[in-house]
Amino acid sequence: MSFGFNKVQDVLENYKSAIYEKDVERFVSTFASDIHIYDCWENWECIGISQWKEIVKEWFNGLSEEGVLLKTDIDDVVVEENSNLAFVHCAVTFAAYNESREKLRQMTNRFTFCLRKENESWTITHTHSSLPISMETGKGIFNLK
Repeated sequence: MSFGFNKVQDVLENYKSAIYEKDVERFVSTFASDIHIYDCWENWECIGISQWKEIVKEWFNGLSEEGVLLKTDIDDVVVEENSNLAFVHCAVTFAAYNESREKLRQMTNRFTFCLRKENESWTITHTHSSLPISMETGKGIFNLK
């Protein structure tokens, strides 16, 4: 299945809706085959679409097993782009809801996305998510906003 993303905003909208729908194929369609990811969870980094797809499958399966819908909001978006490269930084909030639409938890991460245009479609080539760290506890601060 092929997806085309004519605007950087199309990539961000797909990111949000594919997470909510737990659609692995549509979600990974926004990432380049040589994706390089720095993440906040467990692994320091992920290199390549095959490794990323396995991580996403585990993530979405875990949400399904828990009976959770994950609503994703992307705020404070700043986009810098030219004809072939784009840089995005933003705050991404993941809010988990049960089937009764009751909010169970949420967290906000800082994200940076680097994209390149391939075959007239924007593709994420690098993602970096981070959290500020409390100097007192050494733990990540998940909801600064």
